[in-house]
Amino acid sequence: MPRTGVAYLPLHGGTAPRWLFERMVLLSRNITLVIVEEFGPGEMLARLSDPHWFQAFGCLLGFDWHSSGLTTVVCGALKQALAGLERDTGLLVAGGKGATSRKTPSEIEGAAQRLSFEPGPLVYASRMAAKVDSAALQDGYQIYHHTFLWTLPAGRQAPQGRWAVVQQGLNPEARYARRYHWLSDAVADFVVEPHKAIISEEGALSPAGVGLNMVAAEAEDCRALSARLSHEPPEKTIHEIRRLQSLELPSHHHIHLADIRAERLEKTFRKAYEANPRDFKQLLGTEGVGPKTVRALALVSDLVYGARASFRDPARFSFAHGGKDGHPYPVDRQTYDRSIEVLRRAVQRARIGRTEKLHALRRLTAATLRLGSGARGPPGGSRLVGAGPRPCPTRHGP
Repeated sequence: MPRTGVAYLPLHGGTAPRWLFERMVLLSRNITLVIVEEFGPGEMLARLSDPHWFQAFGCLLGFDWHSSGLTTVVCGALKQALAGLERDTGLLVAGGKGATSRKTPSEIEGAAQRLSFEPGPLVYASRMAAKVDSAALQDGYQIYHHTFLWTLPAGRQAPQGRWAVVQQGLNPEARYARRYHWLSDAVADFVVEPHKAIISEEGALSPAGVGLNMVAAEAEDCRALSARLSHEPPEKTIHEIRRLQSLELPSHHHIHLADIRAERLEKTFRKAYEANPRDFKQLLGTEGVGPKTVRALALVSDLVYGARASFRDPARFSFAHGGKDGHPYPVDRQTYDRSIEVLRRAVQRARIGRTEKLHALRRLTAATLRLGSGARGPPGGSRLVGAGPRPCPTRHGP
């Protein structure tokens, strides 16, 4: 995954007003229908997994480039927009923010009952993506939003559709958010560099500078040894942790022991011991194995047995646009509605097989670019919200 820049996503208060959200639903529906009609549902997943495209999509719907609410509201609008259109689009959406994110497996299973496909592989993908970003990648951001999107599988003979995940973590102390993008096509192994992209702010992984990346390619030995340690009697592993807690660790070490309580880990180690996981991926999927368990095993693997963990931050990408809060211009409801109507008509024409389909879409693109080519417009004027991405300076890292 090439480094293309750095994204700053400061947390902002406020919510999208109802009148704007309703338009977001309509516009996102028609944009999706156009893309699906022209390129297929898999292309929509690929675009959503691209952080630049996702951010531009949110800006087109009416968000500021630096508004962290873009992630949750855009995913919510898209979920509402595609509800009931599963057979038309071949796309399904589950999950969301907070408690809704924890309903993702049951939502996938409910869709499977209605549409007759095997939910198991998709439920597994959703759970593993969430587990990786909450436990295997400890970067100081607590996952609070998880949206799972997938294509309608082609019957039970081909039960697994393509899928994508957009989830976001929050660091309230630093007042920044971090977004994690996944795409099934890019996942060769859930625990080895599985992300399509991660975007966040530049700098420390967390205010304390603490981080642990157990899905980095260079952490392979640490992953393997962590899995082997789970085969040891729990008492032995806990003994090693307590011994480490009594030592003065090297100042350069990035894993802190202060919040690890060996006695509280014993039950989890016992579950892992009984599960006898064959590798780190299966260990991570074991019920009860969370951030502290992974951190403790990584610490023992690193300091006792010399299998180095990784502390590399995988976050990348940068972008800039404007929208909802009036930066660089306010939302023009009339123009927004007109854009929705143009897209709706384009979709209708496409579905009845008119050859004018491509010409209509090209006219829409050209009109959007013309509206977006001005600076800010005259005082009191208005322009199409998020009228196409404009080049923005990026800060390139080493």
